[in-house]
Amino acid sequence: QPKLRSVAVHSLAFANNKRNQQQPISATAVSEKQLPETDVCSVDFRTLGACKLGIARYPDFEYNAEGGKGTGTGTKIIGKDFIGEVSVEFDPETLYIPPLTTATTKFLGLPLPPFLKIDIVPEMFRGSINRESGKVDLEFKAKFWFSVGSIYRAPPLLVETVLTSEETKGTLRSGRGERLDEEGRCKLVGVATVEPIDDFLVNSFLGLPTECLANMSAIISLPRA
Repeated sequence: QPKLRSVAVHSLAFANNKRNQQQPISATAVSEKQLPETDVCSVDFRTLGACKLGIARYPDFEYNAEGGKGTGTGTKIIGKDFIGEVSVEFDPETLYIPPLTTATTKFLGLPLPPFLKIDIVPEMFRGSINRESGKVDLEFKAKFWFSVGSIYRAPPLLVETVLTSEETKGTLRSGRGERLDEEGRCKLVGVATVEPIDDFLVNSFLGLPTECLANMSAIISLPRA
């Protein structure tokens, strides 16, 4: 019996020692599994070439917006009806969209006159992105400043729309976007009503009030779901 008791004691000690050696590994694995997915992430936005801008019934302007950029914050929306949904808000101070100039824009196949320039100054860019479906809906608000050299500068045109990866329709204008692909590429479209400004020349030339259409190719980078 003493011999059997000794064997039992040694066996128990060996088992306890083995459990103690394995415990740190097990605890580490559990702690890794319990780490929550972050609810906040950084979002980067870049504009590409092959964009278009249209106003009234005029043919579209062919617009190379490559070089535009912006950064923002994404917050995961909680709820069973919002799987993969992220609320996004870009900082207007970081947003840059290239102006329409003779170097970036063509109308009827010809570059804009060298003296004509349209600056785009974003004031708001926010909305939602679904990381699973790729659907994008972003509210966009910006001022468009028309100038002719240093001799003429019109009051700004205020443009407000929702840039979407889906279909958008107005009275005069319509477009269809494309959802985010695996590389974050998408095409966003939006129709907006442009109201008259305190400038007879611009109002007459554009026929304000009227509609405009934005067709923007972009890359939106954010962590996968």
